[in-house]
Amino acid sequence: MLNQVFQLVRPKNIMIKYEDISVNQNDKVLIRPIYMALCHADQRYFQGKREPSILAKKLPMALIHESCGVVVSDPTKTFKVGQKVVMIPNQPPKASNESFYENYMKGTKFLSSGFDGFMQEVVQLPPDRVVKYDDIDDSIAVISEFVSVSVHAVERFNGIAHSNREKIAIIGDGSLSYTTATVLHALFPEVKITVIGRNYEKLNMFNFVDSTYLTSEIPSDFSFDHAFECCGGTGSEYAIDDIIKYINPQGSVILMGVSDNKIAVNTRDILEKGLTVVGSSRSGRSDFETAINIMSNKRVQNRFKNITFEDKPVQNINDIYRVFDTDLTTSFKTIFKWEV
Repeated sequence: MLNQVFQLVRPKNIMIKYEDISVNQNDKVLIRPIYMALCHADQRYFQGKREPSILAKKLPMALIHESCGVVVSDPTKTFKVGQKVVMIPNQPPKASNESFYENYMKGTKFLSSGFDGFMQEVVQLPPDRVVKYDDIDDSIAVISEFVSVSVHAVERFNGIAHSNREKIAIIGDGSLSYTTATVLHALFPEVKITVIGRNYEKLNMFNFVDSTYLTSEIPSDFSFDHAFECCGGTGSEYAIDDIIKYINPQGSVILMGVSDNKIAVNTRDILEKGLTVVGSSRSGRSDFETAINIMSNKRVQNRFKNITFEDKPVQNINDIYRVFDTDLTTSFKTIFKWEV
């Protein structure tokens, strides 16, 4: 079978690579993508906002690491033809164990980061890199990777945070904060969640948490037991400062926001308060499975519709360019049908 791979060869320039693949490769599931979602990482590559040395190292490659699709062929007999599935971009060199997460293993490949992502006519994956779903709208299932990142962060929190978990703060008011708040609420419904951000309209979307504050209006006596930092960029520095200021001693801080440049961190107060600071990035199979379970709830699906914007279907390269341009004009997560 001749497969079309839509590769970014240089910023804002996509070309089709034709690749001959075996439909009946014994150890791989063949999947036709039906929906895709854009990530900020995709945009940075597409716009050329990574260091030239990084672009030279990783391009050409197909973008997109968030996608759902339909099984076309499965010689492993794991999935039925026609089964809807989500695809896991993390490709570890070996199976993980309880003491080490697969997304941090040396030698792990991440599709769409130096390796072809899901922007292809068909995708071949080992069966353990595929998770089925049945009762989720395709337009929601497509963000399962994004949700799994929040699941992983919450699981990390659950493993390291002390037992006093009455109040938890999430710093940031974007899609990552919204997803993390949704996951935290689903897995720990008894916890009181406060979201802190800079945009009043975005904060109004968090109508399922216990309280919200603008960063300029945090009460002087405000405190919490643990926190998630979901800002990224230069905002991470201010978010971490606020967390350190208001968190109770011996609290845990989960860092999720991605910053391309180094930021200053107040280590003195981290030491004095005895804080535990943990970085959380990407996700693994177990996180996907938990994400799919959470997303099977219709109320959760409706909630996630608040942070997505569905663009017109993509059928050719010009449509791909349009999607990336449109994504720059919306604060929501851009999704689209893949109809090549």
